[in-house]
Amino acid sequence: MRLDHVSYVASHDQLSDTVQRLGARLGTTFVDGGIHPRYGTRNFTAPLKNGQYIEVVCPLDHPATESTPWGKAVSKKANEGGGWLTWVFSTEDISPIEAKFGRKALEGHRLRPDGTDLKWKQIGVIEISEKPELPFFIQWLTSDHPSSEGGESTITKIEIAAKDQLDDSWFKDEIIAGLNGTQISWVDPSTNDGIEGIVAVDLATPSGSVRLD
Repeated sequence: MRLDHVSYVASHDQLSDTVQRLGARLGTTFVDGGIHPRYGTRNFTAPLKNGQYIEVVCPLDHPATESTPWGKAVSKKANEGGGWLTWVFSTEDISPIEAKFGRKALEGHRLRPDGTDLKWKQIGVIEISEKPELPFFIQWLTSDHPSSEGGESTITKIEIAAKDQLDDSWFKDEIIAGLNGTQISWVDPSTNDGIEGIVAVDLATPSGSVRLD
């Protein structure tokens, strides 16, 4: 298990501006990731070092948006004004995680503008609605990972507001081990207007340290 990506939500109307703003801060260009037809969302991605990436995702006017856990989570965050939604860990075999959750992972895919179809399985999105400090988990089913375009920045720290931290996760030890040097800074939700979840992500870029909040 390893830290795979972090997800930032924007409304459909603000998607372009958000991608440009974050890209300018990082000194990089986001790539159009295409539409997630099973979830009613679409995204842009920025590759990072260490096989990681940043995703900016928005809800679409699509039936799947309000009928799937991921679509609902993205739509809810967008309606709240957007911002950081979650962090995601990838694994080569998601079946032990399915066994802990007692259900099967959902398959997802997105068709990129270049015609390539990226496929994966994911699980744990239902839980982040109740505990936004928790990550969810994916297993990639195709080899063309969003970080493969190459990136020059590295996630150095993720700041998360939470009372229980990872105490409610079955996978606390695996998550900590999968950070591969990325620091987690836990803060009290009272310092974040009582809101739990990711507050900011710090990155080392060629131009210096950048904090995205």
